[in-house]
Amino acid sequence: MQQQGAGRGLRVAARVLVPLGLLLAVGGIGYFFTHYQGATVMSEAMEPTYHQGDRLVIERIDADEVRRGDVVLVDVPHRYEGGPVLQRVIGMTGDHVVCDGHRITVNGKPVDEPYLMRGEVNPATGPYDVRVPDGRLFLLGDHRGNSNDSRFFLDEQSGSVADSGVLGRVHKGLAAPAASGTLGVLGLLLTLVGIGLGIGGYVAERSARRPSTAVPPWPAAQ
Repeated sequence: MQQQGAGRGLRVAARVLVPLGLLLAVGGIGYFFTHYQGATVMSEAMEPTYHQGDRLVIERIDADEVRRGDVVLVDVPHRYEGGPVLQRVIGMTGDHVVCDGHRITVNGKPVDEPYLMRGEVNPATGPYDVRVPDGRLFLLGDHRGNSNDSRFFLDEQSGSVADSGVLGRVHKGLAAPAASGTLGVLGLLLTLVGIGLGIGGYVAERSARRPSTAVPPWPAAQ
């Protein structure tokens, strides 16, 4: 009876742990894949901020969540051979972006750009003066001497791209992605433990119900 009671206790624990583990696993892993994605830097256009081959966590955002200074992964049809690119948001809807070759101003205010490669501002291209159309973004790479960005498409809506093409922005902190991943792993472990306890409880109850065979205290006489 004691073994049967232990088996029942294991199965009760399994009934608690398995649903709880599944809930945590689905919640944690599901949150990560619905809010984030991984990306690999494919060029040198964002150096020295991000280097070719770097693995980044991209936070999925809507167009109205984009902010100036964000580094975004954006899909631009008919450019870049159809692949998404990583660039920095300089101007947004209605912004007046001006570069005299030495500095950039947005709406008349100089843009502080400590992230630039060796202080480059506008190498190999001429000055420009553009107004960003509605629903569009003006994007530049941090390595201005090696970035095929909005400066080279000024005859296409002032070089801008549609904000609806933004797939996400680089997520600087790892706390939220790591927490959701840890939660998912914990859920999987609890599920496996629960399954193990359930199997153990089932085996214990079966053993307790099995009739025992009496063993004679001495051998039968010949």
